[in-house]
Amino acid sequence: MDYLGGAPGKFRDFKKDEFEVDWIKVAECRWGQVYQVKIKLCQQKCALKSFDATLSGDDFYRRIIEEASTIAKLKFKHIMPIYGMCSEATAIVMDYMSNGSLNSLLASHNLMWPKKFQMIHEVSMGMNFLHSMKPPLLHLNLKTSNILVDNHLHVKISDFCIIHWEEGMSKTSFMEHLTARGNISYIPPETFTQCPDPPGTTFDVYSFGVVIWEILTQQKPYAGYNVTTVLLKVSHGKRPSMKAFPEKKPVECEQMISLMKQCWDRDPEKRPPFSDTVKKTEPLSEVLKIPGSVQIHKNIDEGQKSEPRMDPQKQKITLPEMSVLPSDGQHGKDDILSLLTNKDFSSFRQSVKKEHVHKEFSEQRRLLHYAVASGDTESVEHVLSLGAEVNCATVRGYTPLIVAVLHRLHDTVSLLLEYGADATQGDEDHWTALHFAAQNGDDKTIRLLLDKGAVADAREKAGWMPLHLACQNGHEAVVRLLLSRLSQEAIVEKEEAQGRTSLHLACAYGHLNIAKLLLSQGADPNATDFSHSTALHLSAEQGYNRVVRQLVKSGANGDSADSRGYTPLHLAALKGHTGICRQLLSNAARPDSRTLQGWTPMHLAALKGHEATVVHLHSEGGSVNARGDNGWTPLHLACQQSESEVVAKLLEAKADPNIPEDSMGWTPLHLACNSVNFQSVLHLIAHHTDVNAVNAEKSSPLHLAALHGCVPIVKALLLNGADRTLQDSSGSTALNVAQQCEKWEIVELLEKEG
Repeated sequence: MDYLGGAPGKFRDFKKDEFEVDWIKVAECRWGQVYQVKIKLCQQKCALKSFDATLSGDDFYRRIIEEASTIAKLKFKHIMPIYGMCSEATAIVMDYMSNGSLNSLLASHNLMWPKKFQMIHEVSMGMNFLHSMKPPLLHLNLKTSNILVDNHLHVKISDFCIIHWEEGMSKTSFMEHLTARGNISYIPPETFTQCPDPPGTTFDVYSFGVVIWEILTQQKPYAGYNVTTVLLKVSHGKRPSMKAFPEKKPVECEQMISLMKQCWDRDPEKRPPFSDTVKKTEPLSEVLKIPGSVQIHKNIDEGQKSEPRMDPQKQKITLPEMSVLPSDGQHGKDDILSLLTNKDFSSFRQSVKKEHVHKEFSEQRRLLHYAVASGDTESVEHVLSLGAEVNCATVRGYTPLIVAVLHRLHDTVSLLLEYGADATQGDEDHWTALHFAAQNGDDKTIRLLLDKGAVADAREKAGWMPLHLACQNGHEAVVRLLLSRLSQEAIVEKEEAQGRTSLHLACAYGHLNIAKLLLSQGADPNATDFSHSTALHLSAEQGYNRVVRQLVKSGANGDSADSRGYTPLHLAALKGHTGICRQLLSNAARPDSRTLQGWTPMHLAALKGHEATVVHLHSEGGSVNARGDNGWTPLHLACQQSESEVVAKLLEAKADPNIPEDSMGWTPLHLACNSVNFQSVLHLIAHHTDVNAVNAEKSSPLHLAALHGCVPIVKALLLNGADRTLQDSSGSTALNVAQQCEKWEIVELLEKEG
C-alpha cells in the first residue's frame, strides 16, 4: 500500500476525519494504544499507534516522528511499513497486521516446526536488511512483542530506532531506557558492565538468540524471575533453559539451537553477523517447509504466556496451488500440461494418449491430478477412460479425490467416486477426503463421500476426526451430517494431542449453536482434556459469554480446576472478562479459590490491570489481602505492574499497604518505587503507607527511588517523612546510591534537603 489517498511514497500527516469513525483498540502498551482504523478514501485498514504525551513526553513523540519519516523510506518485505503520522492523535500510521504480535501468537497457538523455522529465517532477513544500511540501523529493541504477524503468518519487524545510544550517555541511563520497555531478557551481558563502548550490531544478534529460543520453545525466558535475578544470571553466563525444548523435535532443530547459542555467546566477537545467519537459517527453513499458507483462528484476547494456552486451530496444509498447473520446466509450449494451463481443454482431450496417463511428474503427480486441478470434468473423464489409476497418490499421499475436494469440484468428486475412488484413502498424515471436506465446511461433498463409504469417525495421525474439525471451524451443517452417522461414543471421543472433545473445540472458538447441538446429543459439559481443562475453562478464557451461559445452564462445574489449579473464574479474571466473572460468581463459583501457586482470581485481575474485574470480585467477597506465592497480595502485583488505577481501587477496598512479601520483605511501596510509578506511590502515601519500611537488604523506598533517579517520587517521599539517613545492608544511604548511579539531580535534591 503506497498511495493511501496521497502522493506515492510521501510521509503524510493524516487528519482524524480521514479515518472512519469506528476505531477498534487492538493493543495497549506502556506509552499508549494501538487502534485498527480504516481510511475513508481507499477503505484501507491501517494500524494507528498513539502515544500518551503525559507518559512518554512530547520529546519522545517528536523523536518517533523524526525516525518514522526516515523509516517510511525503507522498503523491505520483513520490515513494518510506516505510512505517516496523525498529529491530531499524537500517533503514527502503519500497516495493519491482523495476527498482532509474535509475542501474543506464541502464547495462544502451538505452531508447527516448519512455521517456527520460517519465522526465524524471516526475522533474520529483516535484521540483515537493517544492518546492511550505511551506517547499520540498530534495533536495540528486538523482542517478540516488536515482531508483528500478518494474516499469512509472515513476520515484519517493528519499533526499531525507538531506543538510541546517544553521545555521552551512561550505561546506567541506557539500561533504564531498556528495562523501562520490558527488555531485560534480551539485553546482552556486556551492557551491564562499565565498558564505555556503545552498543553495536552484536547487541541485536544477542537479542535475536533469545527470540530464537522463544519461537522454538513458545515459552517466556526467565519466567518468574525479577530484574535483579535476570541481570545476575545473564552476567554469570546463564541463558534461558534448554529443558524447555520438547524431547520430540526434528533433527534440524539441533542446528537451529546451535545457531541460537552462537548468537547469545558471552563474547560479542563470536556472535555471527546477520549476513551469515540468513545463509544458515534459509536451508533449515527450506528443509521443513510445507507448501501453502497456514490460516489460524484469531483469538479475541491477547494470550498470556504463563497461562494455559489455546490449541492452534487445526489446519491441514493443502496442496501447492495446482490451478497454476506447472509444467515442471521440461516441456515445450505444446506440451500436454501446457494445454491444461492455457485451458485449451478440447485440444488436450484430442492430444492426450494412453502413454501420457501413467507418466509421473514432479512429486509423483500424475496427469489425472493435473486434470482434476484444471476444473474441467470432461478432461478428467477422458483421462480416466484411458486407464488412469483413480487412486494414484502424490509423494505426500494426495489422491485425485483429495485434490477435487480441496478445490470444491463437486461434479469431479462424483465422477471420481463413480470410477471407484476410495473415499477412505488418506494422505501421509492419514487425512481422508472427509477430513478436508469437514475442515472446509463443504456439506455437499460430505454427503457424497458418506454415501460412498467414507468412514465418519476416521482418525488422522493426531487422532482428529472430521467431527473435531467441523466443530472447531464452526461448520454447523457439517456437524449435523456427521452426527447423523456417528455413535454416542464417537461424540465424546478425544483427539490425541491435547485430549479435547468436539465440545471443547466448539466452545474454545465460540461456536454456540454447535455447542448446543453437541450438548443435546449427550456431550459431557464436564469432560476434561489432558490438562484437566473443561469446555468452560476454554470459553471463559476466550470471553465467549453466551457459550459460558449455555455450559453453566447445562451443568458445567464452575469450580473445576485444571492441572495448574486454575478455575474458569481464574481465567476470566486474568483476561478481564468481567461479565463472565459475574455469571460464574452468580452460579456459586468461589471468589477466593486458589491456584497451585496460591493465586486467587483477584491476584490475576490485579496483575493484568483489569480494574472493573477487581471491583466486581471485591463486591462478591473476594479478598484484597489474600497472600499468594511468596506472600504477594493483589496490591503487590498491581504495584509491580504499574497498574495505578487498580492500586487505587484496592486501597479503597481496604487493601493493607504495609504487608511485606515473604522472600525479600518488599512492601507495595518498595515495588511502586522500583517500577517508577509515581501515581501508585501517591495512592499508597495517601493511604498511610510506611515510607520508611525496609526490606531484607535494609533498602527503603527512598533508596529505590534514588536508584532509578525519579525526582517526583523522591520529592513525594521526602515531603512525607522519608528518612534520608537510613543505611542499607551495604551501609549506603539514598544519597550514596544516587552518587554511585550518577543521578546528579537526585544528589542535588538530597543534599539540598539535608
